[in-house]
Amino acid sequence: MASVAATPARTPNGPGPGEASASFPTVASVPGPQEPEEEGEEEPAEIHLCVLWNSGYLGIAYYDTSDSTIHFMPDAPDHESLKLLQRVLDEIDPRSVVTSAKQDENMTRFLGKLASQEHREPKRPEIIFLPSVDFGLEISKQRLLSGNYSFIPDSMTTTEKILFLSSIIPFDCLLMVRALGGLLKFLGRRRIGVELEDYNVSVPILGFKKFVLTNLVSIDQDTYSVLQIFKSESHPSVYKVASGLKEGLSLFGILNRCRCKWGEKLLRLWFTRPTQDLGELNSRLDVIQFFLLPQNLDMAQMLHRLLGHIKNVPLILKRMKLSHTKVSDWQVLYKTVYSALGLRDACRSLPQSIQLFQDIAQEFSDDLHHIASLIGKVVDFEGSLAENRFTVLPNIDPEIDEKKRRLMGLPSFLTEVARKELENLDSRIPSCSVIYIPLIGFLLSIPRLPSMVETSDFEIEGLDFMFLSEEKLHYRSARTKELDALLGDLHCDIRDQETLLMHQLQCQVLARAAVLTRVLDLASRLDVLLALASAARDYGYSRPRYSPQLLGVRIQNGRHPLMELCARTFVPNSAECGRDIGRVKVITGPNSSGKSIYLKQVGLITFMALVGSFVPAEEAEIGAVDAIFTRIHSCESISLGLSTFMIDLNQQVAKAVNNATERSLVLVDEFGKGTNTVDGLALLAAVIRHWLALGPTCPHVFVATNFLSLVHLQLLPQGPLVQYLTMETCEDGDDLVFFYQVCEGVARASHASHTATQAGLPEKLIARGKQVSDLIRSGKPIKPVQELLKEKQMENCQTLVDKFLKLDLEDPSLDLDIFMSQEVLPAATTIL
Repeated sequence: MASVAATPARTPNGPGPGEASASFPTVASVPGPQEPEEEGEEEPAEIHLCVLWNSGYLGIAYYDTSDSTIHFMPDAPDHESLKLLQRVLDEIDPRSVVTSAKQDENMTRFLGKLASQEHREPKRPEIIFLPSVDFGLEISKQRLLSGNYSFIPDSMTTTEKILFLSSIIPFDCLLMVRALGGLLKFLGRRRIGVELEDYNVSVPILGFKKFVLTNLVSIDQDTYSVLQIFKSESHPSVYKVASGLKEGLSLFGILNRCRCKWGEKLLRLWFTRPTQDLGELNSRLDVIQFFLLPQNLDMAQMLHRLLGHIKNVPLILKRMKLSHTKVSDWQVLYKTVYSALGLRDACRSLPQSIQLFQDIAQEFSDDLHHIASLIGKVVDFEGSLAENRFTVLPNIDPEIDEKKRRLMGLPSFLTEVARKELENLDSRIPSCSVIYIPLIGFLLSIPRLPSMVETSDFEIEGLDFMFLSEEKLHYRSARTKELDALLGDLHCDIRDQETLLMHQLQCQVLARAAVLTRVLDLASRLDVLLALASAARDYGYSRPRYSPQLLGVRIQNGRHPLMELCARTFVPNSAECGRDIGRVKVITGPNSSGKSIYLKQVGLITFMALVGSFVPAEEAEIGAVDAIFTRIHSCESISLGLSTFMIDLNQQVAKAVNNATERSLVLVDEFGKGTNTVDGLALLAAVIRHWLALGPTCPHVFVATNFLSLVHLQLLPQGPLVQYLTMETCEDGDDLVFFYQVCEGVARASHASHTATQAGLPEKLIARGKQVSDLIRSGKPIKPVQELLKEKQMENCQTLVDKFLKLDLEDPSLDLDIFMSQEVLPAATTIL
């Protein structure tokens, strides 16, 4: 609000005659160029999946609210058990699954099983059935071609639009096209993300992206958990309890040094999609190796700083599409685009033989410079922050400049108007002001006099009373009405014209949304590889080699990437499982000797190589690995209604037995300990014999066990496929020294008593445990301890004597026969 006040001399403490004061709201301070702006809070991302299954093929499409993008998978064959669909569900974790109400028996059974998985709450997806007519091929094509997409210029004709979409979407994949049509129908009906908007506002779609699941390495959630690839912990801050979890000590946690949010998201995606694509893996390693060269350290640090300014572009584009753009969005977009230009210029000076540098140098086009130039020339950042709305710089629109000039000249002009109004007012009125209120106009404001009690007292001749506020009476006079007609509602006019300019600027940006999306894709990829290079430099990782002919892995002096950070010293170990010799390795050794760490180390090094990272080993050669299966930790869950051993069998070992191939890596630790010792040993032997019976197609199996009878009783067939390893130890008197070194051989004992001593159990219990163990091994009967037996006999004797002393022989009701049969005789059996 702008106000101007003129105060005559009759006001005791006011200014002198003819003096007037003008007042405008104070302008908030503007942050300097180095002060970061806070990015708008992002809504929780949701994924809505649409799937069709017909004649052994799947058609899949899903909408991701985090970037307002539709992802589609070309028609892919799948087994009747729908394993591919289950893999997609496990990976993207959709909020809802949309499909046709007309389905065959396999899909109906699968969806029924999915809906009954109550243990997945609250992540269990909502199953939504739409009429089969909504998935018709022609109507789906029509929905796709008639959609309002911001990345398609309005100037395109219908034919050009069809050709443009055909270059992105393979319309020959009929199931996928029908799934896309059903997804668009669902989005339009549910109005995802625009529930509170006008009905003519459509769901924003900022792009179409293709995704495939070929060449991926199969890893289940149990493996991610037991190998500590991911580990979520409750956030310690009370202010972030509602927001959920933070990453704990995990492989992802130590490698995640990404500077932008989308880099972190891509790194997590790579971790959930380890691949066998050697071209892709080597392209990632080439970039990491380049930045590990000492002469490229400064360049890596500069690129890392620039990546810190790459912000959430999809969220900004979505707000532009919905006309919800904030002032901070323009600042964030401006910095993002200029940082992208800095990345482009830097990559043009780097070797173009590396594909990523070449892509950034070529695809960060001049459209970025055009966007940055437009924003820089149009948006008045200081004025926008001061008024908390979009404002434009001078010399953009002459009409806006003229109206702003008038608005800025109002104080002196209104001061003169207020002085003339005061001359015509009653002498009892000490002062007056002429104020301007947007949407209302110009008003005459005078202080309320003591005599003005009733509403009728507010009436003044020649003035129209409007309202009372803060002991000020506001009127319209002839002069204020004349000002309204002459100057109009300047504030609203300026806002409307600047909003129109903002809309035009948004259209220019949205027309170039494709290049901004590509910037985010390439920048996030560069961010991930810089993060992996930084971790490799700090932790001393080396580049792995890939050998498609090698069915397995060879690791020279490998290290556990997490344990080496926690232990003062770490002993590296090698592993080799790439031939027809020693495909099944049985590892024995005392408790706490490092068997589990060795198994996890092999799994983690293999995993890191399959995501394109350097690995903690002197050398590593990774063959064609198609899956990693584990049975290391028992997963317990009340909601499943299954015992621990049943979970071991059903969800861990059964997966490996039924799905492992000759290219799979299987890690089994202490399987069988959850049930009777004999039964557990028998099951473990049966599982290993099953794999050995496969011969050349046997998977690469590492089994760590304390069942020494597996070897002593020769439960496994002898042959080149089995190799026995042990963890090297040395007995020094009563102490056991661990060397944590893997060597060939079989452990002589589990040394459980040593572990019990370290745990603080009493020596008497440990000695008795050793005695019982020796008796079992020698086949002799186990007798109770004589000292304990004598103590128990004395207690029973004393109890019996006390009962005799309490007898009252003069009591006529006493029956000695009953006393002897019920008290004496039972006690005598425990004494004799």
